[in-house]
Amino acid sequence: MRRTLALSVVLLCIGAGTTIAAAQAGGASQPDTPSKPSAAAKTAAPAAPIKPIDAGTYAVRLRDLEQRINELKEQIFRSKARLSLLAETVLEGVVGGGQAVIVHENRMSQSYKLVRVVYALDGAPIFTKADEEGSLGDQQEFEVYNGSIVPGEHTLTVNLEYRGHGYGVFAYLKGYRFKVRSTYTFAVPEGRISTVHVVGYEKGGPTTPLEERPAVRYIERVERQVRPDASGEGDR
Repeated sequence: MRRTLALSVVLLCIGAGTTIAAAQAGGASQPDTPSKPSAAAKTAAPAAPIKPIDAGTYAVRLRDLEQRINELKEQIFRSKARLSLLAETVLEGVVGGGQAVIVHENRMSQSYKLVRVVYALDGAPIFTKADEEGSLGDQQEFEVYNGSIVPGEHTLTVNLEYRGHGYGVFAYLKGYRFKVRSTYTFAVPEGRISTVHVVGYEKGGPTTPLEERPAVRYIERVERQVRPDASGEGDR
């Protein structure tokens, strides 16, 4: 009886141990896998700290900015001074200003008819005229500009267009166009009149090609400006 009871206890213990071992084995066959980090966790990185500007770099940038501001102020000051003088000389006719007179002279032969004239002073158009009938070429000279101007240097731009004119064996010239562009710099002293004659002429000789003959030359004369209350002509 005792042997049977002992044997049952042993078998019971063996069965319990087998059950525990099996449970442990089953738990080991499915180990817990750690969860993978999400995409956000992978991409999210701590932002790099903003590097502060040192005192030397800040001072250099500040000086550069101050220099640019001063240059801009100087340009504005010069522009205001020029506009002020222009207003005084042109709008009010101040005697202390200057005066410019521009005259066009036509010394081309009958083979060329002047059909278009464009004048610009310091980039601003002052005279434009076109006439296909050739009446411009019939005038020996005509005034282009006569008015007050700021003393100093000025640039005159001249554009001339001629139409070929011929008869007989030279009738083919009617289909030709000749264009001339020229620039000229002249000075206007304060209190004086600068007169510029723009002369259209033919350069070269009989053997010079027709398209190379039209040219421009300039004749400049400076006179003393006459005050409104003065009598007689000004001294040259």
